[in-house]
Amino acid sequence: METKAGDPGAFARFDLNRVPTPAFVVDEVAIRRNLNILADVKQRSGARVLSALKAFSMWSLADVVGEYLDGVCASGLWEARLARDYYKGEIATYCAGYKEADMAEIVSISDHVIFNSPNQHRRFVAFLNDSVDVGLRINPEHAEGEVAKYDPCSAGSRLGFPVSQLDPEHLDGVSGLHFHTLCEQDFAPLKRTWDSLKPRIAPYFGQLEWLNFGGGHHITRADYQREELIDFIKSIRAETGLDIYLEPGEAIALDAGILVGELLDIFDNGMTVGITDISATCHMPDVIEAPYRPAMLGERTDGAAIRLGGPSCLAGDIIGDYRLPVTAEPGARFAFLDQAHYSMVKTNTFNGVPLPSIWLWNSESDELRCVKSFEWTEFRDRLS
Repeated sequence: METKAGDPGAFARFDLNRVPTPAFVVDEVAIRRNLNILADVKQRSGARVLSALKAFSMWSLADVVGEYLDGVCASGLWEARLARDYYKGEIATYCAGYKEADMAEIVSISDHVIFNSPNQHRRFVAFLNDSVDVGLRINPEHAEGEVAKYDPCSAGSRLGFPVSQLDPEHLDGVSGLHFHTLCEQDFAPLKRTWDSLKPRIAPYFGQLEWLNFGGGHHITRADYQREELIDFIKSIRAETGLDIYLEPGEAIALDAGILVGELLDIFDNGMTVGITDISATCHMPDVIEAPYRPAMLGERTDGAAIRLGGPSCLAGDIIGDYRLPVTAEPGARFAFLDQAHYSMVKTNTFNGVPLPSIWLWNSESDELRCVKSFEWTEFRDRLS
């Protein structure tokens, strides 16, 4: 996969030596820029917009998110608890499979509980009450994903009830339908998905209250067709009479954060190899899982490349080959762009590799503060 972002923005003038490494640095001004775009889409289209915590759950900015959006969507009990304790507005909870032991609390926290199948809905109907409305995630069976394993509509997908199997009885007690088919995509795939899906769900519009178009919308990207999206949502609302929800995740934090690292060692093995204190497997697992090559702040376009990899013992802990903007020597600083979303929420302590600290920067005032640092006890205490 090619990264769809990578604009350095104000980070082009950020001194990487201001923070210890490894470290995430998030620009509050960039977050507000993205949220302002989403709020404009929300206001002009009439859609309700929720922030997807699965992509960006930096709760030190929860009040900022609450200034612009209608609430958040959670992926299970723990994210729902985070939403309840720190965020404002609606809470929509969806999980591919709920556990019975969690359901009473999930219902008490959530405004919307979205089930992955009619079977889960039937199993847990006794936990539901008038304080929460029920949604059903459907699989439109219309694939738009670039990579099959990231495509919720790929063959054999576990995400959503196949729309071809949807019957009227499946919607008893259901207020809305949810679908999520996109991954870092613009408007056209959403429009194609809707054109495929609409004839199959139109008979149910009269008994529903809302439709949730899920996430994967890169609405804040410079080349996204926002005017088309606004007109599209307005037309659907007018035609169906239903509320429309969007759940952007990456769009909240697109191009709003960097991951700063340091070269630890350099040697030759047929090419120059550099060991860094940033680990792909521990700090940017999507580099391996997707896979993709993260953009580097200030990378040169010429000169010899150096292969960067992490300090772990995993042979595949390789970030990629780069032409550094600085001399390749121990102690040299560098940064990867667009790391506020997903990277931060997916970090782990495999091999005892330290977690990056988290810093909040205001690119207008230049205020910089550490909002979270980690000791080795974070590694110790998750084990036994």
